[in-house]
Amino acid sequence: MTAPASAAAGVREGWTRCQGCGVTLYAPRLDRALGVCPDCGHHHRLGAAERLGQLLDKGSFVQAPERLRAVDVLGFADTRPYPDRLAAARARTGLDDAVLRGRATVGGHPVVVAAMEFAFLGGSMGAVVGEEIARAADEALATRTPLLLVVASGGARMQEGCLSLMQMARTAQALARCGRAGVPTVSLLTDPTFGGVTGSFATLTDIVVAEAGALIGFAGPRVIESATRRPLPAGFQTAEYLYAHGMVDRVETRQGLRPLLTRLLALLAAPADAPPAAGGPGGPG
Repeated sequence: MTAPASAAAGVREGWTRCQGCGVTLYAPRLDRALGVCPDCGHHHRLGAAERLGQLLDKGSFVQAPERLRAVDVLGFADTRPYPDRLAAARARTGLDDAVLRGRATVGGHPVVVAAMEFAFLGGSMGAVVGEEIARAADEALATRTPLLLVVASGGARMQEGCLSLMQMARTAQALARCGRAGVPTVSLLTDPTFGGVTGSFATLTDIVVAEAGALIGFAGPRVIESATRRPLPAGFQTAEYLYAHGMVDRVETRQGLRPLLTRLLALLAAPADAPPAAGGPGGPG
C-alpha cells in the first residue's frame, strides 16, 4: 500500500508568498527548490507525504496496512466536537491521523519510517499517534531495521486529555527497547516540534537531526517569558540555538538531509571494523 494519493506531493501552479522574507515566488520554482526560498533560505513547512517524497528512494515507500483512527473516548467538545475536527482533518490531509508509517529505503538502505503531518490537528499526539510510533519502533526491533522518525508537532492532543500524555511514556519505552537491543534510531526534527512530542520520543533517538531554521522546544516562548519574566535570548528555540547548546547532534539544510541520512544509514549498517565511507561521518568532506 503506497501513500494516499490525496496526500501525495505535487507541483503547484501560480504564485505564492515567502513566509520568511515576503517575496512573491513562482510556486513551481519554490517546489523545485524543495520548498526553500531561493532569496532568503526560509524553509517552508512540508506535509508528511511531501517530506517522505524528498527523503526516501523513489517508489520505495510501502505504507503500513493497518488503518488506525482516533475515537472520542472523552466526549470532548470545545468550539467544535472532537469527531468533527477529526473528520475535517482526515478530509483535508487524506490521512487517518497525524502520522504516516511504513517501510522504505534511503540511498538503498532499508528503514522503518514514521512521518508526522502538522496539518492534521497540529500534528498533535493522541493515542493513535502514540500507537503508530510504538508500532514503528516494534517493527524496527523485530526486523532489526533502523528506525527513522520525521517529526512535526505542536505536542500532546488536548482533546484526549491524560490519554495523550500517556503516549509520552509509551513511545519512550518503545525507543528504549530499540536502544537496549542495539537497533539504530534517528529522528529528524522539523518546524515546528514542541510539547510532549519534544519531551518524549522526538529527542530520545540515538541521533537527533534538526532541519535548518526549525523551531523546537517544549513550551512556547510567550509561556516561558511569562513564567520567567525575562526576555529570551536571540534565536531561542531555533535548531541552530539548540545545536550550539548541545541539544541536537546536527543541523542540516533541506537539500542536505537526504545525503546526510544516506551517510548515517551506511555508517550504521557498516561492520564495526569497516573504514568510514568517503564523504561520510569521520571521512573527507
